[in-house]
Amino acid sequence: MPSPVKRSGLLGMLEALWVFRRFVFGMVGREFRGRYLGSLLGGFWALLTPIATILIYLVVFSAVMRGKLPGVAGEAGDSLSYGLFLCTGILIWGFFAEVVGRCQVVFVESANLLKKMSFPRITLPVIVLLSAALNFVLVTIVFIALLLIVQRFPGESILAFLPLLVVQQGLAVGLGILLGTLHVFFRDVGQLWAVLLNLWFWSTPIVYPIAILPEGVRELLAWNPLTPLFLSYQQIILDNAWPSWLDLRLPLAAATLFLVLGLVVFRKLSGEMVDEL
Repeated sequence: MPSPVKRSGLLGMLEALWVFRRFVFGMVGREFRGRYLGSLLGGFWALLTPIATILIYLVVFSAVMRGKLPGVAGEAGDSLSYGLFLCTGILIWGFFAEVVGRCQVVFVESANLLKKMSFPRITLPVIVLLSAALNFVLVTIVFIALLLIVQRFPGESILAFLPLLVVQQGLAVGLGILLGTLHVFFRDVGQLWAVLLNLWFWSTPIVYPIAILPEGVRELLAWNPLTPLFLSYQQIILDNAWPSWLDLRLPLAAATLFLVLGLVVFRKLSGEMVDEL
């Protein structure tokens, strides 16, 4: 049977995604339904889980950190500031880590599917991204609702989240495709990533404000491509301030680099995946 995709390279990948778009969306929907299949509340868990998580961060940690850490007081300067700070970082980090982590194992976990069906392999990381994005949208709706309830909705600057997330998830997908391709041939990649992910989390100002760190440490963390992104998210939520777009040069460069590198390695090795699996 001739391939419905006529082009090669990047254009071929984009054409493949368009030709197999029904397959992609069908798999995303199937995965979402399968996650809650058999549970009494069904899809309501998609909202109840983030509600519980956000309330814990917002209420419990705000009470614990009532003294307000430097740089987290926010414009309003109330006791909710640290809870909002923590919610913003943890929820967005979860979106990033889920995409990279699942892309890293998606080809190995889909071995039987790859052997039995003929479809473009590039669709698998896209399915991971869309599934994670769907979950993140639901979490974001809950978070925004709570911001409105506590009267801390940042205003129009929240629109800046979209380009920030595009850059962040571009980095996540590029890195995920690179790791996922290498994981097929070198199974130690998964173990190495677990260690690096933990180090990356703690070297990103998610649970602590960067202002409390010594100047030398702040300069070192500035080379982390996620640092300017998370500082921008926190600035939006706490101070209703637009990010400094020039500060995003490093994350944008990192996202571009890993997307290109991931796709090049994937294109070179994808033909040998089934034999390795």
